[in-house]
Amino acid sequence: MGKKAVFLDRDGVLNQTIFRMGKARAPYSLEELKLFDGVIDAIKELKAAGYFLVIVTNQPDVARGWVGKLIVESVNKTIMEELKIDSLQVCYHTEKDNCLCRKPRPGMLLAARDEWGIDMTQSFMVGDRFSDIEAGSSAGCRTILVGEGDNVPALVTPDFFASSLLTASRWILSRP
Repeated sequence: MGKKAVFLDRDGVLNQTIFRMGKARAPYSLEELKLFDGVIDAIKELKAAGYFLVIVTNQPDVARGWVGKLIVESVNKTIMEELKIDSLQVCYHTEKDNCLCRKPRPGMLLAARDEWGIDMTQSFMVGDRFSDIEAGSSAGCRTILVGEGDNVPALVTPDFFASSLLTASRWILSRP
């Protein structure tokens, strides 16, 4: 039996998004990086319960030329160190690249599964968009939508709806 894991979308779940060009975007600097309230407690509780934590994040603004890869990497490094996350998977592609790693495809989750020996049937995907939920469902995880989701039609229904990562973590910890 493999590790049980929680896959975490980054922007909108761990940290606040910034509104640019009428859309929620990732922070483009360390100064813009603000973790949501309760995130540190949620992560501590999940780690204490033995969950392996993996960030799975789409970062297409790098390919679009809107933010440098080094900046995204510095934001990732800060989050990883502050929260003591176990692993990170990043997709830098845009929708047009038609890659296998960009959510809603499950490529990042499956790569982490293969690298770390994760049991997907004992794992969860927590995201703020329906593409996160679709990726988690396709990979064989139970899924949790934080917030209201986006305006994209849902192809799958989350297993749970949560107002925050802390609420999601408490639900995860209450599962058999």
